[in-house]
Amino acid sequence: MTSASAPHLDFAGSPINQSMTPDQKVELFNQMVRVRRFEQAALKYYNAGKMGGFLHLYIGQESVAVGTLSLCGPNDHNITAYRCHAHALTVGMNMNECMAELFGKSTGCSKGKGGSMHFFAPDKNYWGGHGIVAGQTPLGLGLAYGLKYKGLEGCSLCYLGDGAVNQGAFHESLNIAALFELPVVYIIENNGYSMGTSQKRSSSFRGCLAQRAEGYDMEWDVINGSDIYEVRAKTHIAMERARKEHKPTLLEIDTYRYYGHSVADANAKKYRTPEEIENYKQNHDPITLFRKRLINEGLLTEESADAISKAAADEAAASVKFAEESPAPTIADISTDVYWETDHNTPAAQIGRHFFND
Repeated sequence: MTSASAPHLDFAGSPINQSMTPDQKVELFNQMVRVRRFEQAALKYYNAGKMGGFLHLYIGQESVAVGTLSLCGPNDHNITAYRCHAHALTVGMNMNECMAELFGKSTGCSKGKGGSMHFFAPDKNYWGGHGIVAGQTPLGLGLAYGLKYKGLEGCSLCYLGDGAVNQGAFHESLNIAALFELPVVYIIENNGYSMGTSQKRSSSFRGCLAQRAEGYDMEWDVINGSDIYEVRAKTHIAMERARKEHKPTLLEIDTYRYYGHSVADANAKKYRTPEEIENYKQNHDPITLFRKRLINEGLLTEESADAISKAAADEAAASVKFAEESPAPTIADISTDVYWETDHNTPAAQIGRHFFND
C-alpha cells in the first residue's frame, strides 16, 4: 500500500517496463494517439448532429486504458463503465466498427443499438461498456469468480470512475472479492469531478479513495496517471497478485478529462477554472509527456511522432466515412438481439418460456 502523498519515482526501470522492446514502447504511444484522434473525430461529428445519445470522451486519460490493458494476457478479462471507447480500441477493436456504433449504424460493434456507452468484444475478453453507474463492478467480480472457478491463471480488470465509489454495488463487490479471494483488480479512473461535481463535494475520504480498501482488508495503491510507465509498473504488481495469489486490489489512477462528463455537460468550464484545464494540458498531458520521453530515449523523432499522429487522424477520418456510408438498422432489427433463445430458435423459444420450467 502507498499513501496518496508518496513521492514520484522513475518507473521506466521497473522490470515490466524494461522488458519492453523499442517497438512495443512506440506502439504504446501509437495506441494513445489513436484513441485521441478517434475521440476528436467523434466530438466533431457529435457536435455536427451526426450522433444521438451521449458521448463520454476519454481525452486526457489515454495512458490509463493503454497502460493497463497493455499488460493483459490470454486469460485476463476487462470491463468498464460508459467512458469505454479507449478500452475498446486498445483491446483491438477497429475504428470502423466503433465509429459506426456511434453513428447508430448496423455495421457498428453493437449493430447500432448500443451507442457510445455499449461497446463490446467478447472475443477479445472485453465485456463493455456499461451505462449504469457502478453496474459493471459486480460483473467484473463475476469474471474473476469464473477465472478462479475454472482454475485459470488470469485476472479481471474492472474500471470505474471516481463517482461510482459511493454506490452500494461497488462496496458489496469489494466485500465479496476480499472474502472469496477473487482475482480482480478494481481501477478507479479518478478524473476528479464525478458527474460535474468535485470529488471533495461528493465523496467522504481521509487520504484518497483507494484507502477505502482497508475496510475490506484489501491491498490498494495510488498511481500517477500522466506517467504510463508508472501505470504499467504498479498495475502489473496488482495483476500478478490476482493471478498468482487470487487476491484483489483497489487501484486509484489520478487522471484528468479535458471536456465535460459528457459532451452534453454544459457546465464543464464552470465548475473548474480555465487555468486548471490549461495547466493539465501543458504539464500533465500523458501523450505529450510520453512523446518527449520516447524522443529522449532515442526511440522517436519529432518527425516520426508527427507521422504517427497523422496516420491516426487519417484512420479516424476513414472510420467516419465508413460510418456515414453504412446502412442504418431496419425496423425489423428492433426485435433481434433481445433474447438468445428467440434469435437461435431454441425449444424454449417455441413455448415462450425462457427462464422458468414447469
